[in-house]
Amino acid sequence: MAFPIHRPRRLRKNETIREMVRETRLSPSDFIVPLFAVHGSGTKKPIDVLPDNYHLSIDMLVDEAKLLRDIGVPAVLIFGIPKGKDLAAAESFAPDGISQLAIEAIKKGVPDMIVIADTCMSMYTPNGFSGIVENGKLLNDPSLEILGKIALAQAQAGADMLAPSAMLDGQIETMRSILDDNGHTDTAIMAYAAKYASCLYDPFFKQGSGPAVDYTVKKTHQMDIGNSDEAMREIALDVEEGADIIMVKPGLFYLDIVFRAKQEFDLPLAVYNVSGEYAMMAAAAKLGFLNKKDLIMEALLSCKRAGADMIITYCAKDATAFLRA
Repeated sequence: MAFPIHRPRRLRKNETIREMVRETRLSPSDFIVPLFAVHGSGTKKPIDVLPDNYHLSIDMLVDEAKLLRDIGVPAVLIFGIPKGKDLAAAESFAPDGISQLAIEAIKKGVPDMIVIADTCMSMYTPNGFSGIVENGKLLNDPSLEILGKIALAQAQAGADMLAPSAMLDGQIETMRSILDDNGHTDTAIMAYAAKYASCLYDPFFKQGSGPAVDYTVKKTHQMDIGNSDEAMREIALDVEEGADIIMVKPGLFYLDIVFRAKQEFDLPLAVYNVSGEYAMMAAAAKLGFLNKKDLIMEALLSCKRAGADMIITYCAKDATAFLRA
């Protein structure tokens, strides 16, 4: 029976009732914060294209991790920015590489913080690619060998979880085998299972983490933006190879993929609210086109509503402040 018996607006008439019947909720425990580690000390350098985010030396990184823990954020995703770059990505797996130093420092200074490591070559190569490139082609199997070295170095440094972002075929199986063979059976893997060849990563590279990447090469290993069924096949392969958590990247432009993944796979699901999405949100708020609080909360809630169990985002501190206001 319809109107006038049924009046859905009865349950919208004030904030208290709306809160009581709300189906999807956000919490600080949903957030994972990307952090950028650099060599040196006393460094907290603002990132122009990512407002309120910074390049942090190890000492400042630990302070930031403590702050995040104190406001209820449970995890950080570490990106290391090396002193130098080379085609073999040597610092990515060196014991004194910036990521390994950052992981060790956070686990020592904030032991209850979950530390996730970006397991990838792209930050450490002069061309910004996630593997070995020859004649404009990213070589899959030789790149897996280096990926395995990175994974082992990060696990030995104390990372709770590894997040391989290269979209190399066989990367999860390679990492799982190396970790298990070396006694790191408890080190989890968060797979960038469906990572698209998106322009929305550009602010990440423009902020100093690496050079602009040639899209022609990127499209040979990251997914075509028009494909959905392929994403489900990619995720299925990562699950079969041993992924503990699956991820969809980017987030806001790919919520249909998030929804499908949650419906089809019985694993925890992460979504990456990437730098380009954040930059657009920050710009719209700065220009006064949109209300910052409403924009952030609606964007993150949409990720959760689509099926994400956790959200990697650059605006976690703002969102947490809004939730507690």
